Amino acid sequence: MNARNEPGTPSPEPLPPRNEFAIYKPTRNNTGGVLRLNLAREKGALFVDAALQKGEKAFDWQQKITMKWGLTDLGEVLAVLERRQEEAKLFHQTEKQSTTFHIRHQVQDERNNYFAQITKQITATKEVSRVAVPISQGEAAVLATLLRAAAVTLAGW
Repeated sequence: MNARNEPGTPSPEPLPPRNEFAIYKPTRNNTGGVLRLNLAREKGALFVDAALQKGEKAFDWQQKITMKWGLTDLGEVLAVLERRQEEAKLFHQTEKQSTTFHIRHQVQDERNNYFAQITKQITATKEVSRVAVPISQGEAAVLATLLRAAAVTLAGW
């Protein structure tokens, strides 16, 4: 019997909520990317950040692309991850920029069954930046679980 099962032994403290999940995809030639999701309960949204790789295991967070997702956005992405639809495209626009998130299911690649891309275009200059990240089945399973929990949290249920 270990210490956790002994009577009178206090249970370990629960871990504090992290509210963050990231999918890192570095490459040898430094052309990879990262997709990071952060649940902001106080703002009632999920923030999605993406950054390009800028060195070995380093990412360019200074030039990141950020999107703010609400419940409908979560539902669209979940529908792809749950194989209810093949792809989803989210489009958000402000006076300064437009941002697009595209996720699709890929049958042909057994290692990376999903592919996500986030794109930002600056309205004034038409400058475009883009980050693409393959998502494995395991990563997709965790992502779907977290998005479902985020939807419940954001809905206040």
